[in-house]
Amino acid sequence: MVANLQEPLSSFRAMRAADLESVARIELSAYPFPWTYAIFRDCLSAGYECWVLERSAEVIAYGVLSVAAGEAHVLNICVAPAEQGRGHGRRVLMRLLDLARWHRVERAYLEVRPSNKTAIALYHDVGFNEIGRRPNYYPAARSREDALVMAMELLSPE
Repeated sequence: MVANLQEPLSSFRAMRAADLESVARIELSAYPFPWTYAIFRDCLSAGYECWVLERSAEVIAYGVLSVAAGEAHVLNICVAPAEQGRGHGRRVLMRLLDLARWHRVERAYLEVRPSNKTAIALYHDVGFNEIGRRPNYYPAARSREDALVMAMELLSPE
């Protein structure tokens, strides 16, 4: 008899209102200054691209993308802490970028804390470049933290 040591498969699907409690719980466990349940609810209501990565009917990661005026903005990517380091964040990011391309946007933007070295490395690795900085953008333990603004070209000029 051969043991199957592979992880169960994970898959993407659109986020639903029924996912909001799980998503908010993951957000709270992953970030010191998390988005609220209401923010995620509002993103769904606004028609943003909200997607979850699930395994065995359990949400393990998610992403939120807004699309308007030929641009996309990666608003949130989060992986449950117990699932981090397995490539799920990259998969979520690539799914959001595929959705942006499907919408035929030319450029994707995001903001990231300078202290989030892991995310910055991922964003550089997939083709984002730093284009600016927003001073005092994020709340921090003792004050505020800047945001690095990053962008990536998605469509080649025609």
